[in-house]
Amino acid sequence: MSKDHDHSELSETALRVKALESLLIEKGYVDPAALDELVDTYETKVGPRNGARVVAKAWSDPEYRKWLISDATAAIASLGFAGRQGEHMVAVENTPNVHNMVVCTLCSCYPWPVLGLPPVWYKSAPYRSRAVIDPRGVLAEFGVKIDEDTEVRVWDSTAEIRYLVIPMRPTGSEDMKEDELAALVTRDSMIGTGMALKPGAVGR
Repeated sequence: MSKDHDHSELSETALRVKALESLLIEKGYVDPAALDELVDTYETKVGPRNGARVVAKAWSDPEYRKWLISDATAAIASLGFAGRQGEHMVAVENTPNVHNMVVCTLCSCYPWPVLGLPPVWYKSAPYRSRAVIDPRGVLAEFGVKIDEDTEVRVWDSTAEIRYLVIPMRPTGSEDMKEDELAALVTRDSMIGTGMALKPGAVGR
């Protein structure tokens, strides 16, 4: 399974959304400009960039990292990232011995305030079922190869609790500032299906 393993699902979903959007606009229930602004907000402003700032701060500030791990909801809210789908957050940290990944086996529970809108593959049945049964196999298909000695922990996101993975800080980023570090943090690394970028890889 890969990120684009199911193009048919994406096409069908896109068509349904477009049909519903057109109907709502035609009947005057939705303002197209307001709809575009809402989508833009979740894709670019209330999106992965917020989570990247949280991770970058945790990498550079040991006290904040401790707070994030002990009370993620409060620590994240302190940076201004709170709201619907982010009321009860838990942060789990990747280490050389533990790799965490997140799934929602029942539907698509996802921390919108820090990650934006969930990707199509996160909501797909193959990911939701296989992430629990064969996490190493799923990670390998995302290009993430985990050492046999490393424990893989799968966290099931629910309506009550949503998870944020703190990826390991890349080697060579020791002298980088927070905004530079944030550029290394990808959405997938905060789900656990990817790794943070290496310094120098941004913009390639």
